[in-house]
Amino acid sequence: MRPIWKGALSFGLVYVPVKLYAATKQKDIRFNYLHSKCISPIRYTRFCPYCQAEVAIEDIVKGYEYEKGKYVILKEEDFEQLSFKEGGRNIDILDFVNLAEIDPVYYEKAYYLAPADGGAKVYELFKRAIAETGKVAVARIMMRSRDALAAIRVSGSILVMSTMHYPDEIRPAGALPELNYTVNLHDNEIKMAVNLINSLSADFRPDKYTDTYRQSLMDLIQAKIAGEAVEAPAKPETGKVVDLMEALQASIEMARAEREKQGKAQKETRPARAGKRKTS
Repeated sequence: MRPIWKGALSFGLVYVPVKLYAATKQKDIRFNYLHSKCISPIRYTRFCPYCQAEVAIEDIVKGYEYEKGKYVILKEEDFEQLSFKEGGRNIDILDFVNLAEIDPVYYEKAYYLAPADGGAKVYELFKRAIAETGKVAVARIMMRSRDALAAIRVSGSILVMSTMHYPDEIRPAGALPELNYTVNLHDNEIKMAVNLINSLSADFRPDKYTDTYRQSLMDLIQAKIAGEAVEAPAKPETGKVVDLMEALQASIEMARAEREKQGKAQKETRPARAGKRKTS
């Protein structure tokens, strides 16, 4: 992997030289848009309607529309000057908070923070200190001409930085009209719903979750390449009204049966214990 950013993590008067790596990657199946008549790839052009001509990338500038039809032009040196003024290549720690206090809605994208040349010792010092306190560092970083809020935490043997949305970027959930409802819940319904959650509770093992849609889509593509007929799956019944208590009870029984099935499968795949050694 190649680092996408190099700088320093500012920890009081201590600077930790770090490199930033993307921690995730998209594995979506990509499609080309084709002309249905000739199956040729569609080409998207940068076209100016005023000049009636295609525009080269080097002739394009960034403009902010402050009034209808009026723009102020910003050049690359303007962004570089602002980036240097706002912290440049530093990750400035603002606060240390508890992880549980950060609502996941704030998280945007995850990155790995690795020590840069000569920064291994101070990197390890910061990592151990933050691990012992159990805190998360809330920081600010300039990335791609953008001032981003970030949360830095320890994950295994590395520091992970997640960029975050600012509060004014989070839409208020109270604006949703669907939340203005009034319902009455029976104690037994709540109790059974809790029992269902307990029946489905398990340790988080990320390797058990797979993108079944992507695999099915790839199987469909391979079938079409091979010229095989593809059968459409049966559509599930919708609109069927069921009793809430019956649905909860059936769900609990189904979850219990699935647990027993998984436990049985684990016992069958578990290697047999070695027999006792014979004593001479």
